[in-house]
Amino acid sequence: MRRSAQSAGRGCRDVEVHVFPHTASGPMVVAHLIVDVRDAMGANAVNTMAEAVAPLVESLSGGRVCLRILSNLADLRLARAQVRLSADQLTTSSFDGEAVIEGIVEAYRLAAVDPYRAATHNKGIMNGIDPLIVATGNDWRAVEAGAHAFASRHGHYGSLSTWEKNAQGDLVGTLEIPMPVGLVGGATRTHPLAQLSLKLMGVETASELGEIAAAVGLAQNLGALRALSTEGIQKGHMALHARNIALTAGATGGELDRIVRRMVEEGRVSADRASELLRQQRGTTS
Repeated sequence: MRRSAQSAGRGCRDVEVHVFPHTASGPMVVAHLIVDVRDAMGANAVNTMAEAVAPLVESLSGGRVCLRILSNLADLRLARAQVRLSADQLTTSSFDGEAVIEGIVEAYRLAAVDPYRAATHNKGIMNGIDPLIVATGNDWRAVEAGAHAFASRHGHYGSLSTWEKNAQGDLVGTLEIPMPVGLVGGATRTHPLAQLSLKLMGVETASELGEIAAAVGLAQNLGALRALSTEGIQKGHMALHARNIALTAGATGGELDRIVRRMVEEGRVSADRASELLRQQRGTTS
């Protein structure tokens, strides 16, 4: 395995040592193997390496190796995305773009300092990322764990994204996030739907997949912050809920959109109302 990794231009690149002199179990030393796994997620490779070097670590240190496993805080495997929008692009018939920018920046500043807001802010980012990770056969739990740990890297839990206004008055959003994803191995290689998802995106490297995931997460974050700073998030949530209710009632095509619009306008989103409106549209009484 070691020869294969090296021939592919990957493998162990460095070793870091972290010392924790005071724990409830006494002093602890943690050795980090910095591994380039290229287009693999890399969990199996890293775990195998950790187990292989454990006897050597014990011999060199005179201590006892307790744990031999990867960390899901992949803070050397970051993906970044950035977007810039002008006030004109954010202006609608109901809202002024400059006011929208101010509202989004203010909402971000709250998430940067308040962990209660940051938890929901970052959950919204992961609303976009997780489905893509699942669709490509990657480990969404590993990505989630790494993301939330990364959000605490400054000593408190804060926003994964940043939103600011540049010198031209444009809104600039940036997302930097650990993205331990792969294109080879596991379900990514064997599951036909994972292969189809990768083909649809046209990605050729794990880095490209990570960049797309970060871009989707940033776009999801923008949508949520724009809604929060304007009409409120509940309007969109109710429309989505109404759509699910209408689908359950059996609505399809154009009648689906009409029923959703009617229920949202009335503020009556329920299975009974969806069924009633569907019967009206179809001219039935059953």
